[in-house]
Amino acid sequence: MMIQEDCEDPRTEAILHGVESLDDRALVGLLLGKGSGGRPSEVVAAELLDKAGGVVGMARCGPHVFAEHPGVGVARALRLAAALEVGRRLAHRIPVSSRALDEPSAVAALLSPRLGALLHEEMWVLSVDGANRLRGMRRVAQGGLHGMSVVPGDILRAALWDGAAGFILAHNHPSGSLEASREDIETTVRLALAAQQLGVPLLDHVILVPGGNYLSMAELGVLEVRLPGARGRVKTGTG
Repeated sequence: MMIQEDCEDPRTEAILHGVESLDDRALVGLLLGKGSGGRPSEVVAAELLDKAGGVVGMARCGPHVFAEHPGVGVARALRLAAALEVGRRLAHRIPVSSRALDEPSAVAALLSPRLGALLHEEMWVLSVDGANRLRGMRRVAQGGLHGMSVVPGDILRAALWDGAAGFILAHNHPSGSLEASREDIETTVRLALAAQQLGVPLLDHVILVPGGNYLSMAELGVLEVRLPGARGRVKTGTG
């Protein structure tokens, strides 16, 4: 028996071409399953995506937000929340030995799935060996409603604990601003000087925003030490 292709049916498209061929609306519609209350699942999916501001926005929502939307309910809301959480976990369970952080885009690819959807700031230390392979990654600060407090000693201890040959600092701007603040720059310079004294150089400080875009302090010229392969001043990429 031959299956006839129907481009408007996400289930048929997924079977024929794989789920990776589906757009965001079709993927969310597939998770929702059959429509409810006379409302097709893809219509509800489109409404959810529009309301949240896309998949990244949906990742910021809890199941209670989905459940309140007409045509979703508690069971479908939990299914959506679970799928988003599986995606987040998968992005961070690739063996660390396979990651080479030899340019800012690699840092963004590693951390954007974790930080891109947050509504608060977090700062992470990525410790690397002499070949820029990841040895460890640790959250060293988390912000609240009134910003984020960073203790330089916590950052340096994280790198030393991992036996790092060097380390990269990364934090997110939930506002979406790709501009480095004066505090961002001053913190980077002070930390770079302290790290130099310890013999564990700060290689870069990468600022991440929703959508996978990023800014590299090394590329801006804030740091004398640049990641191999870094070119230009400001670089953005999509995750």
